[in-house]
Amino acid sequence: MPTMIEHVALWTKDLGASAQFWKTCFGAVLSDEYHSKNRPGYRSVFVTLENGPRIELMTGPWVQALPDDEYEGWAHVAVSLGSEEAVRQKFAQCQMSGLRTTNPRYTGDGYFEATILAPGNMLVEITV
Repeated sequence: MPTMIEHVALWTKDLGASAQFWKTCFGAVLSDEYHSKNRPGYRSVFVTLENGPRIELMTGPWVQALPDDEYEGWAHVAVSLGSEEAVRQKFAQCQMSGLRTTNPRYTGDGYFEATILAPGNMLVEITV
């Protein structure tokens, strides 16, 4: 059986805004919100993208806002859209929605990408 990432998990202060970001920007399907009986205050939603993997968005009253600067841990999530035109279209859609973005560009290592800042200062790269 091949090894693959089934899902990644991200802490967020605003579960609703984070879930809505993935639904609006990427057409993700959202699970019902889970409320833990064993860990009071813990809630989560699974975000399912068309071709996976899934993203588990998690929150609780102990979650702290992330600083604007870089920090130790996962740096970003990259979402492949399949073509340069799809990246340009998604960039325009997100920019018109008022999200903070960086212009599409070729990186030094050959990627064509743009970035979107999701709720909680979570960086999402959109790429080919």
